Amino acid sequence: MTGATLNDDYDSPWKEAVEQYFTEFMAFYFPEAYAAIDWQQGHTFLDQELAAVVRDAELGKRYVDKLVRVALQNGDEQWVYIHIEVQGTAQAEFAKRMFVYNYRLFDRYDRPIASMAVLADEQPLWKPTGYGYELLGCKHHLVFPVAKLTDYHADLDGLLQADNVFALMTAAHILTQRTRKNDDERYQAKWQLLRLLYQREWDKQKIIGLFHVIDWLMRLPETLEQQLLQELETLEEQQTMRYVTSAERIGIAKGLQEGIAIGKQEGLTLGAAKMLIRLLEHRFGALPDASLNRVLAVDEEQLNQWLCNALEAATLDAVFNDIKANQ
Repeated sequence: MTGATLNDDYDSPWKEAVEQYFTEFMAFYFPEAYAAIDWQQGHTFLDQELAAVVRDAELGKRYVDKLVRVALQNGDEQWVYIHIEVQGTAQAEFAKRMFVYNYRLFDRYDRPIASMAVLADEQPLWKPTGYGYELLGCKHHLVFPVAKLTDYHADLDGLLQADNVFALMTAAHILTQRTRKNDDERYQAKWQLLRLLYQREWDKQKIIGLFHVIDWLMRLPETLEQQLLQELETLEEQQTMRYVTSAERIGIAKGLQEGIAIGKQEGLTLGAAKMLIRLLEHRFGALPDASLNRVLAVDEEQLNQWLCNALEAATLDAVFNDIKANQ
């Protein structure tokens, strides 16, 4: 089936993947930096701080723009900051923007700033790695490392076998671009990726999380989505797995429509509660009894607020505390 596939959403899947699997992001794309960071001290996303520093800067099209605070293995600095961009299109002003953000962040924190970029566009020759100027004997230059996704095209098989979330994420991104106008080819590519995902010896929550990202990235028409769902159900039955149950899958795919249908049959509050439970299980895995009881005990207005939170929250606690993922 060749035709106009649904408009692809690259931004949201990349944002979620970077937030959920940041250590693997660094290990895969920037291994030298990964080795220098003391991960035992954790890392902190500073999205609001980044927005405040660069509020008046011209923004180009990028999938992810993150500021992360980390500690180094050598202890030279208590904290340092990493500015990460996943850039979706080739853009003339991109390197300049990286330069501007770097010196603004340095001015704000008075700490070293490491700027890094993943270039997710489809132009293999576009690969900016620095920006600067010289004037009257003065030099001001920034050189930053980049990971170019088109460089991985020749080693797609290697990506599919590698034991890193972002190897599969990179493969999914490449295959999404390749199958933009062919739904049948995308179906086959998505099915291949999901089968490989099920073969990984990862914990359940990690598999569910990456399933969600791949599903979000590689959109299909409804008929093919239903066909893929049936294939997944059969695979789960054969392998006695319940990584992504049909209830979780339908809950995220049909969302509001299913909630409305359930609401008409069982009452709006109970329908909203069931939809929220399915969405939370899809994003965070099996729910503790305390969370289930909490969902079932509140009114429709509170459930609707939690449903909105659940779309972006990074943790289960953030859903119930009305805290968005980027706060």
